[in-house]
Amino acid sequence: MRGGYWSTLTDPLIRQNPVTLQILGICSALAVTTTLATAVTMSASLTIVVTLAAGVISLIRRHIPDAIRLIVQIVIIASLVIVIDQVLQAYLPDISRALSVYVGLITTNCLVLGRTEAYARHHAPLPAMIDAFGNGLGYSLILIVIGGLREVFGKGALFGVQVLPLASEGGWFTPLSLMLLAPSAFFLLGLLVWAVRSVLPEQSEPRETTPPLSEEPAE
Repeated sequence: MRGGYWSTLTDPLIRQNPVTLQILGICSALAVTTTLATAVTMSASLTIVVTLAAGVISLIRRHIPDAIRLIVQIVIIASLVIVIDQVLQAYLPDISRALSVYVGLITTNCLVLGRTEAYARHHAPLPAMIDAFGNGLGYSLILIVIGGLREVFGKGALFGVQVLPLASEGGWFTPLSLMLLAPSAFFLLGLLVWAVRSVLPEQSEPRETTPPLSEEPAE
């Protein structure tokens, strides 16, 4: 059983990553990864929400009528998101302003709804929370990688601390302003998907059509 829990926790990191394999939750990956601080905060917020939501929904799964199950799930998730948003506004106001509306959009994040609908509704609380936590970590890994790359190449900094000497201050590094724009996150995410699927080719989708075999010319 412990091996099963470990696999449930670690598979979403790389092999079953919800972002690179299932392409879930990419809106926030594009929008909030301009700095590592916002990426880490968004990652932690979503991981907490999806883990707690999975536990609550799993506990009451036998008492939720199928006709209103999505409404109940969204109400639970939205309640947790409101709490997280209020905590951020109280203790991390600058980051809360930088994240803007994207914390609230956790409510409709496909990753959160996907784990509660596909897994938590059919499993006991402990495995449901482990599955949700693992998927949250997988999502966090991608956001942190993209956020770190964008901040380093776009500002020469990490967590707001200058790590590369700027040319404007006598150093050698010239920030790439393109890295702070949304298209750069899209390109970086595409490169990550390509890299993962190159290492794990089983993640690539099968071809929809098979090219015809070329016929050798008769001699």
